[in-house]
Amino acid sequence: MLVERDLAVLEFEAAWWQYSEPKDRAIREHLGISATRYYQVLRRLLDDPAAESIDPLTVRRLRRVRDLAKQRRISRRLPGGTPVS
Repeated sequence: MLVERDLAVLEFEAAWWQYSEPKDRAIREHLGISATRYYQVLRRLLDDPAAESIDPLTVRRLRRVRDLAKQRRISRRLPGGTPVS
């Protein structure tokens, strides 16, 4: 079960681009938490089935971004690794 802050983080992440200020400032102003805390909560939510059931598009999009970044980090470490595009 998600708490109110978790829901607010999901809602914000789905629409942060609509705010005129930089994302870190918008996080502070609209959620009242630091950007560091925001990303900690968001990372935890990516693996929470309740979060996926509430906002599947946002959660799945962020999982894809996370997985692609992980693949790129791994390919850079491997000798002769080909970059993932």
